[in-house]
Amino acid sequence: MAGGHRLLLENAQQVVLVCSRGERFLARDALRSLAVLEGASLVVGKDGFIKAIGPADVIQRQFSGETFEEIIDCSGKCILPGLVDAHTHPVWAGERVHEFAMKLAGATYMEIHQAGGGIHFTVERTRQASEEELFRSFQQRLQCMMKAGTTLVECKSGYGLDLETELKMLRVIERARRELDIGISATYCGAHSVPKGKTATEAADDIINNHLPKLKELGRNGEIHVDNIDVFCEKGVFDLDSTRRILQRGKDIGLQINFHGDELHPMKAAELGAELGAQAISHLEEVSDEGIVAMATTRCSAVLLPTTAYMLRLKQPRARKMLDEGVIVALGSDFNPNAYCFSMPMVMHLACVNMRMSMPEALAAATINAAYALGKSHTHGSLEVGKQGDLIIINSSRWEHLIYQFGGHHELIEYVIAKGKVIYKT
Repeated sequence: MAGGHRLLLENAQQVVLVCSRGERFLARDALRSLAVLEGASLVVGKDGFIKAIGPADVIQRQFSGETFEEIIDCSGKCILPGLVDAHTHPVWAGERVHEFAMKLAGATYMEIHQAGGGIHFTVERTRQASEEELFRSFQQRLQCMMKAGTTLVECKSGYGLDLETELKMLRVIERARRELDIGISATYCGAHSVPKGKTATEAADDIINNHLPKLKELGRNGEIHVDNIDVFCEKGVFDLDSTRRILQRGKDIGLQINFHGDELHPMKAAELGAELGAQAISHLEEVSDEGIVAMATTRCSAVLLPTTAYMLRLKQPRARKMLDEGVIVALGSDFNPNAYCFSMPMVMHLACVNMRMSMPEALAAATINAAYALGKSHTHGSLEVGKQGDLIIINSSRWEHLIYQFGGHHELIEYVIAKGKVIYKT
């Protein structure tokens, strides 16, 4: 091939493909064991896509005499797909460490929220911050996520609530999408909270009549690319009717529905999402049995957030029930000022221990199924020929160490690679 290739990873102890037959997600029995090759090599082309994966000797013969920009000896090591974080709130200003102390002393999330803390506190600080300040802190956070193995991350707005600040946040996300190596799925979350001085109905009207038409216009002329629409569907925030109106209008302008539902109170959000053709619903600590069945039937993925239940001391989402019913289960860090965690390996560990997921289920949930939740599983989330060359190399002879070693990912992850280019190495 003229011009050679970008990257050869040779002789890995294990290459965790996750999928090997082009599956867009894994559910039910497909999660019992993941596709893994032993003693294998992998080639990424100049275009950043995977060209070949197979036994080391076969790849060596197939590509003998070809040139590579970089060759990495992976003897005794494991190659896994880059991790996908399906739910984050990473653009904001202002510290909320004092609220962690309040929670430890017994205050609930909604008590802090109603006292002017929580989202409202961050909204005030984010409104005051310059675009450059927001970009710098966002860039640092993305760097931390990448060092923990994340190569594709969903990023929400939602700390503006007014059109001006929401657009400021989305411009920051757009700049990162264009300038940085990490992959980004952008989510408009203007309905994260009801702004002070408005009712939920008035806020929904503002979003439908002003915010979404502006997003449509900015998308059409190529200024800002938004993938998903999100609403915090919750008692005392956006009720089912307002949620339905906003999500439907977002879908009408071409956005994927991917929203917060059934977190603190049972709201029938899962049933609503299934009815509207949602790609994903996050949280689901309080989802009904009927909601679980509806999500499985419509292939609406459940983005579970083990850090949130852990830090807020909520009951855990019923991951086992969802998995047994055939729901497509994904994972996210829910990184935000209320749940400060960058690390998908730690999220997977918590999912296994607290939500009783197996290690193959957790890895699939942080790769192929998280990519599915973002509508990107045709290009991301597994190591297969034709998919984007996003992967991590860990210094261990078995892939399970990435989940087993709680907090040990800094020592384990030797390389993070996006589109065949090394973007982090220890």
